[in-house]
Amino acid sequence: MGCIEVTNFDPIPKDFESFSLPGGRYAVFPYKGASSAASGTFQYILGTWLQDSKYTLDNRPHFEILGEKYKNEDPNSEEEIWIPIKLK
Repeated sequence: MGCIEVTNFDPIPKDFESFSLPGGRYAVFPYKGASSAASGTFQYILGTWLQDSKYTLDNRPHFEILGEKYKNEDPNSEEEIWIPIKLK
């Protein structure tokens, strides 16, 4: 799914759906590398960083922000990984 921030949902183009991202605390991790190599980063975030932190996962969407530096499978591609968290 791809999303873009808008100021309102009127009108919604045909074949599009609205989505509201609930607010809350997120841990944000920069990632640099090919998209297919990101699994190790997610394993670190969820298996090491989160376990050693004062946070636990919150039941909200996880997402990535793909900006101008995002180049998919390019090893120099950059994005942000947003993980919903709450205090343990």
